[in-house]
Amino acid sequence: MATITENFQSSATIGTTEYFLASASTVATYQTTDGVYQCWLDTVNLANGDEFRLRVYERISSGGTSRVAMEWTISHAQSQPMYVTPSLMLIHGWEFSLTKLTGTDRSISWSIRSV
Repeated sequence: MATITENFQSSATIGTTEYFLASASTVATYQTTDGVYQCWLDTVNLANGDEFRLRVYERISSGGTSRVAMEWTISHAQSQPMYVTPSLMLIHGWEFSLTKLTGTDRSISWSIRSV
């Protein structure tokens, strides 16, 4: 049986500056530990008119450039305030980020988990 690990967990007030979750910073430190990862967000604080963008970055090769691999938009008050990405195989230089697009800066908690 595979071990499930919580690799990163914290919270921050997210505004219009892109915030990198694994780095807990507005500056990315791309991760190189191989694994199957999911990002979990607690979006209970979102209100109508809020819109946030969650991105995952990855590299095609170890010497490549980290680029946006997928992104999701989370809008308005959430009837189910837990947002979960699909499981993603990440290897060469990955990171999740969160940015407010419209609305009010919100405190958002997150957890990045792996198998």
